[in-house]
Amino acid sequence: MQIVNRAVLGAGLIFWSVGSWAAPPPQAASCAACHGAEGQGLPAANYPRLAGLPAAYLAEQLQHFADGTRQNAIMAGMAKPLSAADIHAVAEYYAGLPVPSAAVAAAPDAALRQRGEWLAQYGDMAAGVPACFRCHAADGVGVAPVFPPLTGQSAKYLADQIAAWKQGTRKGDPNDLMHTVALRMTEADTQAVAAYLASLTPKAAVVTAVGAEMHSTGGAK
Repeated sequence: MQIVNRAVLGAGLIFWSVGSWAAPPPQAASCAACHGAEGQGLPAANYPRLAGLPAAYLAEQLQHFADGTRQNAIMAGMAKPLSAADIHAVAEYYAGLPVPSAAVAAAPDAALRQRGEWLAQYGDMAAGVPACFRCHAADGVGVAPVFPPLTGQSAKYLADQIAAWKQGTRKGDPNDLMHTVALRMTEADTQAVAAYLASLTPKAAVVTAVGAEMHSTGGAK
Protein backbone atom coordinates (compact mmCIF):
# COMPACT_ATOMS: atom_id res chain seq x y z
CA MET A 1 0.00 0.00 0.00
CA GLN A 2 1.15 3.53 -0.68
CA ILE A 3 1.81 5.74 2.31
CA VAL A 4 -1.11 8.02 3.07
CA ASN A 5 -1.14 11.58 1.74
CA ARG A 6 0.62 14.21 3.86
CA ALA A 7 -2.63 16.16 4.09
CA VAL A 8 -4.13 13.41 6.21
CA LEU A 9 -1.21 12.87 8.56
CA GLY A 10 0.55 16.20 8.28
CA ALA A 11 -0.74 17.32 11.63
CA GLY A 12 1.35 14.60 13.26
CA LEU A 13 0.79 11.07 14.46
CA ILE A 14 -0.11 10.25 18.02
CA PHE A 15 0.73 6.74 19.15
CA TRP A 16 -0.87 5.07 22.15
CA SER A 17 0.72 2.13 23.91
CA VAL A 18 -1.34 -0.91 24.88
CA GLY A 19 -3.33 -0.10 27.96
CA SER A 20 -3.31 3.67 27.43
CA TRP A 21 -5.65 4.14 24.48
CA ALA A 22 -7.98 7.10 24.46
CA ALA A 23 -11.76 7.24 24.31
CA PRO A 24 -13.18 6.98 20.79
CA PRO A 25 -13.42 10.31 18.96
CA PRO A 26 -16.87 11.41 17.78
CA GLN A 27 -15.92 10.59 14.18
CA ALA A 28 -15.58 6.90 15.12
CA ALA A 29 -19.03 6.59 16.71
CA SER A 30 -20.61 4.96 13.67
CA CYS A 31 -17.70 2.55 13.17
CA ALA A 32 -18.39 0.52 16.31
CA ALA A 33 -21.74 -0.76 15.04
CA CYS A 34 -19.99 -2.85 12.39
CA HIS A 35 -16.41 -3.17 13.59
CA GLY A 36 -17.04 -3.76 17.28
CA ALA A 37 -16.72 -1.58 20.36
CA GLU A 38 -13.00 -2.32 20.56
CA GLY A 39 -12.37 -2.53 16.83
CA GLN A 40 -12.14 -6.31 17.03
CA GLY A 41 -14.39 -6.82 14.00
CA LEU A 42 -17.54 -8.91 13.64
CA PRO A 43 -16.52 -12.04 11.70
CA ALA A 44 -20.06 -13.43 11.54
CA ALA A 45 -21.15 -10.34 9.61
CA ASN A 46 -17.91 -10.17 7.57
CA TYR A 47 -16.75 -6.91 9.10
CA PRO A 48 -12.96 -6.77 9.56
CA ARG A 49 -11.00 -5.92 12.66
CA LEU A 50 -9.53 -2.43 12.77
CA ALA A 51 -7.80 -2.56 16.15
CA GLY A 52 -4.04 -2.34 15.90
CA LEU A 53 -3.89 -1.79 12.14
CA PRO A 54 -1.35 0.84 11.04
CA ALA A 55 -2.78 4.36 11.13
CA ALA A 56 -1.38 5.24 7.71
CA TYR A 57 -2.96 2.12 6.22
CA LEU A 58 -6.35 2.83 7.80
CA ALA A 59 -6.30 6.43 6.63
CA GLU A 60 -5.38 5.40 3.11
CA GLN A 61 -8.21 2.87 2.96
CA LEU A 62 -10.71 5.53 4.02
CA GLN A 63 -9.41 7.72 1.22
CA HIS A 64 -9.75 4.82 -1.21
CA PHE A 65 -13.33 4.17 -0.15
CA ALA A 66 -14.13 7.86 -0.54
CA ASP A 67 -12.66 8.24 -4.03
CA GLY A 68 -13.78 4.84 -5.38
CA THR A 69 -10.34 3.25 -5.60
CA ARG A 70 -11.77 0.61 -3.28
CA GLN A 71 -15.40 -0.07 -4.09
CA ASN A 72 -17.84 -0.68 -1.26
CA ALA A 73 -21.20 1.07 -1.15
CA ILE A 74 -21.47 1.10 2.64
CA MET A 75 -17.93 2.30 3.28
CA ALA A 76 -18.13 4.87 0.49
CA GLY A 77 -21.09 6.44 2.24
CA MET A 78 -19.19 6.46 5.52
CA ALA A 79 -15.92 7.79 4.13
CA LYS A 80 -17.00 10.51 1.71
CA PRO A 81 -18.24 12.97 4.36
CA LEU A 82 -15.01 12.70 6.39
CA SER A 83 -12.53 15.55 6.30
CA ALA A 84 -8.77 14.98 6.41
CA ALA A 85 -8.88 15.72 10.14
CA ASP A 86 -11.72 13.23 10.63
CA ILE A 87 -9.79 10.51 8.80
CA HIS A 88 -6.73 11.27 10.89
CA ALA A 89 -8.71 10.98 14.14
CA VAL A 90 -10.42 7.70 13.21
CA ALA A 91 -7.22 6.09 11.89
CA GLU A 92 -5.20 7.09 14.94
CA TYR A 93 -7.85 5.86 17.33
CA TYR A 94 -8.12 2.37 15.85
CA ALA A 95 -4.36 2.07 15.36
CA GLY A 96 -3.96 2.75 19.07
CA LEU A 97 -6.32 0.01 20.23
CA PRO A 98 -4.78 -3.26 21.48
CA VAL A 99 -4.52 -6.12 19.02
CA PRO A 100 -7.12 -8.82 19.83
CA SER A 101 -5.33 -11.76 21.44
CA ALA A 102 -7.55 -14.64 20.36
CA ALA A 103 -7.71 -16.35 16.97
CA VAL A 104 -10.99 -15.62 15.20
CA ALA A 105 -11.55 -19.07 13.70
CA ALA A 106 -10.92 -22.72 14.43
CA ALA A 107 -8.10 -24.40 12.55
CA PRO A 108 -9.24 -25.81 9.18
CA ASP A 109 -9.06 -29.52 8.42
CA ALA A 110 -5.59 -31.00 7.96
CA ALA A 111 -5.47 -30.91 4.15
CA LEU A 112 -6.78 -27.35 3.91
CA ARG A 113 -4.42 -26.18 6.64
CA GLN A 114 -1.43 -27.83 5.00
CA ARG A 115 -2.07 -26.16 1.65
CA GLY A 116 -2.89 -22.81 3.22
CA GLU A 117 0.18 -22.87 5.42
CA TRP A 118 2.38 -23.75 2.44
CA LEU A 119 1.01 -20.87 0.39
CA ALA A 120 1.41 -18.43 3.27
CA GLN A 121 4.98 -19.46 3.98
CA TYR A 122 6.34 -20.44 0.56
CA GLY A 123 3.79 -19.46 -2.08
CA ASP A 124 3.46 -21.40 -5.34
CA MET A 125 6.44 -20.74 -7.56
CA ALA A 126 5.00 -22.68 -10.49
CA ALA A 127 1.91 -20.47 -10.50
CA GLY A 128 3.87 -17.28 -9.86
CA VAL A 129 2.26 -16.74 -6.45
CA PRO A 130 4.66 -15.35 -3.81
CA ALA A 131 4.37 -16.27 -0.15
CA CYS A 132 1.97 -14.08 1.83
CA PHE A 133 4.56 -13.76 4.58
CA ARG A 134 7.11 -12.39 2.14
CA CYS A 135 5.36 -9.02 2.27
CA HIS A 136 3.12 -9.32 5.33
CA ALA A 137 5.84 -10.69 7.66
CA ALA A 138 6.07 -14.00 9.48
CA ASP A 139 2.69 -15.23 10.74
CA GLY A 140 0.98 -12.53 8.66
CA VAL A 141 1.25 -9.92 11.40
CA GLY A 142 1.76 -7.12 8.86
CA VAL A 143 4.56 -4.64 8.25
CA ALA A 144 3.59 -1.14 9.32
CA PRO A 145 2.77 1.15 7.69
CA VAL A 146 2.73 -0.46 4.25
CA PHE A 147 1.45 -4.04 4.49
CA PRO A 148 -1.60 -4.66 6.72
CA PRO A 149 -1.99 -7.60 9.09
CA LEU A 150 -3.69 -10.67 7.65
CA THR A 151 -4.34 -12.38 10.96
CA GLY A 152 -7.30 -11.40 13.07
CA GLN A 153 -9.57 -11.33 10.03
CA SER A 154 -12.19 -13.90 9.10
CA ALA A 155 -11.58 -16.39 6.32
CA LYS A 156 -14.51 -15.01 4.36
CA TYR A 157 -13.22 -11.46 4.61
CA LEU A 158 -9.74 -12.48 3.46
CA ALA A 159 -11.13 -14.52 0.56
CA ASP A 160 -13.41 -11.64 -0.41
CA GLN A 161 -10.45 -9.27 -0.53
CA ILE A 162 -8.49 -11.59 -2.82
CA ALA A 163 -11.58 -11.73 -5.05
CA ALA A 164 -11.84 -7.92 -4.99
CA TRP A 165 -8.21 -7.55 -6.03
CA LYS A 166 -8.80 -10.08 -8.80
CA GLN A 167 -11.95 -8.34 -10.07
CA GLY A 168 -10.45 -4.86 -9.85
CA THR A 169 -12.99 -3.56 -7.34
CA ARG A 170 -10.14 -2.99 -4.92
CA LYS A 171 -7.07 -1.11 -6.13
CA GLY A 172 -4.40 1.18 -4.77
CA ASP A 173 -1.64 -1.37 -4.25
CA PRO A 174 1.90 -0.46 -5.37
CA ASN A 175 2.79 -1.77 -8.82
CA ASP A 176 -0.57 -3.57 -9.07
CA LEU A 177 0.98 -6.30 -6.94
CA MET A 178 -2.11 -7.78 -5.27
CA HIS A 179 -4.13 -7.69 -8.48
CA THR A 180 -1.39 -9.69 -10.21
CA VAL A 181 -1.12 -12.19 -7.37
CA ALA A 182 -4.89 -12.63 -7.08
CA LEU A 183 -5.25 -13.36 -10.78
CA ARG A 184 -2.85 -16.28 -10.38
CA MET A 185 -4.65 -17.85 -7.43
CA THR A 186 -7.22 -20.59 -7.86
CA GLU A 187 -10.43 -20.52 -5.85
CA ALA A 188 -9.25 -23.58 -3.91
CA ASP A 189 -5.98 -21.92 -2.97
CA THR A 190 -7.80 -18.72 -2.02
CA GLN A 191 -10.03 -20.64 0.38
CA ALA A 192 -7.10 -22.62 1.79
CA VAL A 193 -4.85 -19.68 2.56
CA ALA A 194 -7.75 -17.60 3.91
CA ALA A 195 -8.78 -20.41 6.27
CA TYR A 196 -5.22 -20.87 7.48
CA LEU A 197 -4.59 -17.17 8.09
CA ALA A 198 -7.91 -16.79 9.89
CA SER A 199 -6.86 -19.49 12.37
CA LEU A 200 -3.70 -17.65 13.48
CA THR A 201 -3.58 -15.57 16.63
CA PRO A 202 -3.19 -11.85 15.84
CA LYS A 203 -0.05 -10.08 17.02
CA ALA A 204 1.28 -6.54 16.75
CA ALA A 205 2.59 -5.60 13.32
CA VAL A 206 6.28 -5.34 12.58
CA VAL A 207 7.45 -1.72 12.33
CA THR A 208 9.82 -0.96 9.48
CA ALA A 209 12.42 1.78 9.36
CA VAL A 210 9.82 3.90 7.56
CA GLY A 211 7.32 3.22 10.32
CA ALA A 212 9.86 4.07 12.99
CA GLU A 213 10.66 7.35 11.24
CA MET A 214 6.96 8.24 11.10
CA HIS A 215 6.67 7.44 14.79
CA SER A 216 9.57 9.65 15.79
CA THR A 217 8.93 12.59 13.47
CA GLY A 218 5.14 12.63 13.56
CA GLY A 219 4.43 12.43 9.86
CA ALA A 220 4.58 10.43 6.65
CA LYS A 221 7.64 10.82 4.48
